[in-house]
Amino acid sequence: MALPIDPSAISLHNTLRRGAAPLKLREPGKVSIYWCGPTTYDVAHVGHARSAVALDLLVRVLRAAGLEVRSVRNVTDVDDKILARAKESGEEPTALSARMAALYQEDMAALGCETPTVEPRVSEHIPQILAIIETLIAKGSAYVVAGEPSEAGEAGKDVYFRVRAFDGYGKLSGRKLDELESGARVEADARKEDPLDFALWKGCANDAWGWDSPWGKGRPGWHIECSAMSAEYLGYGMDIHGGGMDLIFPHHENEIAQSEAAHAGEGDFATCWTHHGFINVDKEKMSKSLGNFVTVRDVLARNDAEALRLFLVSHHYRGPLGFDVDKLEDGRVVFPAIDEAERKVDYLYTTLARVDAMTVAATPGELTGDYAKANKELDALRKEAFDALADDLNAARTVAAMYRVAAVINEMVDLHGRKKGDRAPIARIIGKAAHVLREIADVLGVLRTPANRYRERSRERRLRVLGLDAAKIQGLVQARTDARAAKDWAAADTIRAELTRLGIEIYDGAGGTGWEVKI
Repeated sequence: MALPIDPSAISLHNTLRRGAAPLKLREPGKVSIYWCGPTTYDVAHVGHARSAVALDLLVRVLRAAGLEVRSVRNVTDVDDKILARAKESGEEPTALSARMAALYQEDMAALGCETPTVEPRVSEHIPQILAIIETLIAKGSAYVVAGEPSEAGEAGKDVYFRVRAFDGYGKLSGRKLDELESGARVEADARKEDPLDFALWKGCANDAWGWDSPWGKGRPGWHIECSAMSAEYLGYGMDIHGGGMDLIFPHHENEIAQSEAAHAGEGDFATCWTHHGFINVDKEKMSKSLGNFVTVRDVLARNDAEALRLFLVSHHYRGPLGFDVDKLEDGRVVFPAIDEAERKVDYLYTTLARVDAMTVAATPGELTGDYAKANKELDALRKEAFDALADDLNAARTVAAMYRVAAVINEMVDLHGRKKGDRAPIARIIGKAAHVLREIADVLGVLRTPANRYRERSRERRLRVLGLDAAKIQGLVQARTDARAAKDWAAADTIRAELTRLGIEIYDGAGGTGWEVKI
């Protein structure tokens, strides 16, 4: 089959242009992406997962279009929050951050996110940061002021960016300088030339955590790190720069200002700016500062990682996404939307398991009647699924098409058992539908496990979550089988009711009675 996605058909919403636009590349066939990653002072929450999955989906779509992708996602390991947390735990700040970064990467890998091409850390790029700050000072876009006095003694000097020296300030967020100034005056700093100016370098005492610089001991400001690291690994400028909508202002606005000021005359810092929406709990953005966050590990202790990923890709990346948290009478915390997503993952894996169980090989031949119609429907669903991804990563439509492909498979497997004379054309449809289903799932990053292994791990996890013992369940199932054999229907029904109460669904077939744990 041809590549699923036509690269010329890809369009993305560009925050800078206030709408969707065709993807324009600086170098034909190659895409450069910089994505703002986590500040690693704690374990990742579901909001971090949405950001990582959004980047991963974007990369998968671009690669499905045959494009070569170089993606950079930074790790912010120099930050006041990290310093404060390290002080609490007694760890060295970069050691704490490295530990949390490893947990973050582990969690994102569990969600099926491929590792970016490069994951640079701020602490390893201080020379590059110092170099760009010196360039800005030399060009008159930044200035040095005396450090803020502290009880620890004399501090290194601070460096600020001159916001009004950059004519395009506000072009990403749409904010006006006079509007910003009125808000900035609330927290005015007398050392700054203008209340709007922001820190590129923050001086600190000689015995504090920091790095030597031409301006004394200090640490880099938040915004400058991304300008320095993106230039290090992508050169100046990139095709796509992304992250959460909360980064549009001030972070990304400041990135544009300092990068384009340092590289004046070299064009735009980024061609396309794409931003994902928030995860909301009780209509508020999920964040550690609000204390309303749910960690990825909280979810994966109860649900399958593919369920969380399916939940995330089933909603358009730019829209807000509600995340419900319920507490049961027994004290257990559950996530209803993820439970529902897991039931859908179960359905898709069960569908593939039915195909895997078939032994009749497909044979060539012309398709007619309803089979020709089913074949045409599969072609349309495949096109719809990948056209939706090319249209600003509209994975919600793609997921809907994937379910409809699964429905075709189940319908045909049922027919295969009933219409023995039509098994050859039916098998052809099933084979094609299974290929299309896996093709769509691969770009979405789901159905990554053999169906039998998914079933095994789901059973093990669900038994653990419910506090059940497999041997006990099997004993009850056998007792029901014995009661049925003795025609003691009342006892069999009582046992079945007990299994249902425990969350066990049983099914009787030609090979005996099987059971599954329902989430």
